[in-house]
Amino acid sequence: MQGERRVRQSAIRMLAREYSDSSLTEVGAGEYDPSFVVTKLGARVNRALVAGVIDRMERRDGDNGPSYSGSLRDPTGAHFFNIAPFQPELHPDAEELLARFESGDRFLMILVGRSRWFEQEDGGVFMSLRTEQFAVCDKEAYSMWLSDAADATLRRIDAYEKSLGAELNQNSMESAGVPSDLIQGLVSSREHYPDFDSENYRVGVLQALSAASGRSSLIQEPIPEEESQAAGQTPAAVGDQPVTPVEPAGDLHGTIIATINARDSGEGVEYDSIILSCVEAGFSREDAEDALESLRDVEGSIIEPRFGFFRILPS
Repeated sequence: MQGERRVRQSAIRMLAREYSDSSLTEVGAGEYDPSFVVTKLGARVNRALVAGVIDRMERRDGDNGPSYSGSLRDPTGAHFFNIAPFQPELHPDAEELLARFESGDRFLMILVGRSRWFEQEDGGVFMSLRTEQFAVCDKEAYSMWLSDAADATLRRIDAYEKSLGAELNQNSMESAGVPSDLIQGLVSSREHYPDFDSENYRVGVLQALSAASGRSSLIQEPIPEEESQAAGQTPAAVGDQPVTPVEPAGDLHGTIIATINARDSGEGVEYDSIILSCVEAGFSREDAEDALESLRDVEGSIIEPRFGFFRILPS
């Protein structure tokens, strides 16, 4: 509308888990009002800057022309993206990416996209991004993005934890030390989502920083099978080794042993991957760290052949 200026929303740096865990959306009331996905940590996402290794890429031909969909994997999960028929300016580059992917090439990408979502039959909400810009990137650029996304996530975790003791209004949030730019999102988030433990997101930050520092591989494990099925996909593999899903045991030590047994392809299992499995099984990060040390130093049932990687002690 003439006389109105559309404000371009900043692209938020965000790891995949935080975005895919979301189920709250805010649809703009007016024709030019932006819509948002609100995460559990209170981020209001209209546009996001994401990155990862190419995990899937395909083209679909329709009456209006081709569309492309794919996913990028970061250390916490997958970012799903789409390129629509009405974006012909992106199609030549998309075709080049598709050809590389279908040839077996796996490469790092960085992508800016607008938030979009679909309601599933079971009532869940599937999050993806409508691509605006993308490029193949090198390890240095990806490591910088991982560090930036980790810093931004830690800031949101800190704000969320400060908000837990505050009433859901501007003044109370400000008094609790919540940054002003996060208050609106946190009020909406706290009203919508049940209380949750932010520990999973801290583990994700550890994984991102581990990858950024070179301690773990840039090629991450595939999304859990149930998420893959919800997206109509099959689980991917890491390199030539398929990742075996872990069946958590009934105790913490058993969960650690099961994780290592399932995921060790000969090089050992990375520390953060083990801790994340324990957290997802319902244990605290502190207890998981203590149990890992106990299994290595006291019971002697696991070994650390190289720093940060663990194996079962051969019998």
